[in-house]
This record gives sequence, structure tokens and C-alpha cells, in this order.
Amino acid sequence: MQFEKDLVLDLLLQIKEALKIVKKRCSFAKCEDDFFDTEEGQEKLDSICMKLIAVGESLKNIDKLTNNELLKSYNHIAWKDIKGIRDILSHHYFDLDASIIFDICKEHIDKVIVTIDDMIEDLDN
Repeated sequence: MQFEKDLVLDLLLQIKEALKIVKKRCSFAKCEDDFFDTEEGQEKLDSICMKLIAVGESLKNIDKLTNNELLKSYNHIAWKDIKGIRDILSHHYFDLDASIIFDICKEHIDKVIVTIDDMIEDLDN
């Protein structure tokens, strides 16, 4: 697999940082309604969505840079779904279902961060 390893590593580090921020910003929420009960909750939802858009876009860039090979090597993650969330948030934001964002934050972010760490370690070796 030939690609610009340094650029891919930079993108992975950016993704990891964005996901850590998402996790932190979502930590206040006990349920999806917490995003709508206060203005602060709405602002956090907006900022979480922006980070998820950036993550999805960066994953698309990684696919381009690696000829769709790198992410396939870590197929226990639903990369297509993550990239798809980017499209939904970018093009259909007003149809946003906060329960999906809440589920992503509470059930999936940690697993993706661990996988990103694995990818970084594998590429460094």
C-alpha cells in the first residue's frame, strides 16, 4: 500500500483530537433531550455535529489518499456509516435526530478512538 504516510498520520491525529472533543462535549448529556433543554445543550449539539462533519470529511480524504485500502484493514468499524453521518449533517441538518448523535457519542466514539490509535501505531511501525 503506497500513500503519503505523513499526511494520513496527520489526518488520523486530527480525527482523534476531534473525537476526544466530541466525547468531552457530550459528557454532560444523560439523554438526547439534554441537547434541547437548554441553549448550552443546543450549542454543544451544534459543535459536536461540526466535529463529526470534520471527522467524516477527513475519513473521506484518507480513503482518497490510500486508494480505499487503509480503512478496509480495520473493518470492525462502520467507516461508511461515519462518512455517511457527515453527509447527513452537511446536507440535511434540519432533519437531525439527536438520538443518533447521542448514541454515537455514548456508544461508538471510544471504539473509534481506540482503532485510530491502532492505525497510528501500525503506520508508525
